Amino acid sequence: MEIMSTRTSLAAAVSVSALALVGLAGCGEEEPTRPSSADTTEASDPAAADATDEPSPDAPATTTVPVYFVGDTPQGPRLYREFRQVGSDNPAAEALALMTAGDALDPDYRSLYPEGQFADVEITDSAITVALPDESWSLPVEGQSDEDARLAAQQLAYTLQGIAQARTPISVTLDGQPADLFGLGGELSNEPELDVRALVNVTAPAEGAKVGDTFTAEGVSSSFEATTPWEVRDADGTVVKEGFATAEGWMDKLYPWSSEVDVSDLPAGEYTFVARTDDPSDGEGAGPTEDSKTIIVS
Repeated sequence: MEIMSTRTSLAAAVSVSALALVGLAGCGEEEPTRPSSADTTEASDPAAADATDEPSPDAPATTTVPVYFVGDTPQGPRLYREFRQVGSDNPAAEALALMTAGDALDPDYRSLYPEGQFADVEITDSAITVALPDESWSLPVEGQSDEDARLAAQQLAYTLQGIAQARTPISVTLDGQPADLFGLGGELSNEPELDVRALVNVTAPAEGAKVGDTFTAEGVSSSFEATTPWEVRDADGTVVKEGFATAEGWMDKLYPWSSEVDVSDLPAGEYTFVARTDDPSDGEGAGPTEDSKTIIVS
């Protein structure tokens, strides 16, 4: 079996030029390689911002990959996804470095990993293998709950399977031998989306994006009757714009949603875009799940 090099074939698989949405076996939501409106907003990630400019002949090639972090929700800690620009020569390793370090653009996101990073990652057409940095990562982390260890494993599974564009089981090794991640036995794979992912996730605009008179907000959600309400709030937290998007479905998985947002009548400055799940209980339940992004109206 020919190994898919993380420096060549994998980079091609997630290349920005390959924008087709690829369905993931055993997973409800398709995992796109980048948000469709990525070219309409300028993200605060320097690499993402540079992606909209004419590349320098000497500039290193980059590609866009999904990276999963952890944020708080009414259901407890859940996974949130960011699309990030990384070097195309080794995108999986760079994505894992961002993930383990908790190097998210959104300050509400974090990582459940201890200090350090994976020693290696390898993807073939039928397997994904990651190498632990040392024996400490094969044992339960002091102070980390079993639930946090499980969610950390899901950070890894969703990130690597998203890059590979396949729900392939992940093998963990230490010094070339099978090992456990944080004491979790067996191969790792993705758990159902609604068990581990936030029920709403804003894909665009990115955190710190500069927007013009109008912009496209988009993401995924599982919200009552597929309704995903959104707001634009000013620096004082006052709602200055509001509306809603209708997702492509709800209940059984996360579905894509998008909405055109007109901010042409707002003064230039910093605002917060917030998307949330609809709350049919009128506050009687745990409350809506939210995801917010700082935007700069220019």
